[in-house]
Amino acid sequence: MNRFTNILVVFNDVIGAEDALEQAVSLARDNAARLTVTVVLRKGEYSPQHVEETEKRLQRLCLGVQHAGVSEVRWLVLTGTPFLEIIRQVISAEHDLVFACAESDDVLKQIFFGSTATHLVRKCPCPVWIVKPGQSVPYTRILVAVDPQMTTSKDLINTLIMDLAASLALRDNSVLHIMHAWDIEGKDLDSIRSEITTQQREAILKHHHDKHLLAVNNLVDRYMMSEINHRIHLPRGRPEQAIYRLVRQEQIDLIVMGSVARVGIPGFFIGNTAETVLGSERCSIITVKPNGFETPVSLLEK
Repeated sequence: MNRFTNILVVFNDVIGAEDALEQAVSLARDNAARLTVTVVLRKGEYSPQHVEETEKRLQRLCLGVQHAGVSEVRWLVLTGTPFLEIIRQVISAEHDLVFACAESDDVLKQIFFGSTATHLVRKCPCPVWIVKPGQSVPYTRILVAVDPQMTTSKDLINTLIMDLAASLALRDNSVLHIMHAWDIEGKDLDSIRSEITTQQREAILKHHHDKHLLAVNNLVDRYMMSEINHRIHLPRGRPEQAIYRLVRQEQIDLIVMGSVARVGIPGFFIGNTAETVLGSERCSIITVKPNGFETPVSLLEK
């Protein structure tokens, strides 16, 4: 795979932290990447003795990581607001991937209803991998949500997430589910809502379905998909509802999708996927920012 070179894993005292570390170690070993293990102690909740004890614990942990085959590993104790300190560490050390575990076994619910993971997904400049506690690996069913109808430079996000999803599927011999939710817009939407014949309605639907299928195929054709067991899904309707159904129907283990921070707007995934629906899902998730994304977090803020 050799996609990541400098991985950060957050090892705070939450259920599933060991699962996140295990997956980070596996990926670092496969990529010959540097691995940093960090614990963030919240301001006002630690003492100098606590910091020292945490450093010793991390040192012992990292010795085990080295024995597991990661040659370059370091440990780091950060203090302050967790998401701020994690993002500042990403910026200063130029990490290209963050592993973390949600603060509950209901991973996506925690992401979307307030947690450190929420802020990381929205504001961290590099990809964020939120691990579901207790989930078996390797992942056997991966879902990548794309929107090939996006135009301008934002279209690059589709390439970024497809690159990552395809490489993970190839590495783990996973089934890759490629999903694009679509709907009818413009004059055809008005037409389909009016009194037209069944034949006319089906012709409009087929036209739009085929148009979106062509766009997805053009995206997928950039990859050596003959080596990957993959399926294409083109559900009509809202993306959040399509993901909700597909995750359950196909028993998805991992979702790979793009995320864009939008100040003041709670819905931020490609296609404005609603967090209330995704919040009910219980699988791991990787979110990727588009090229040129600028985090609102500053190294100088305190």
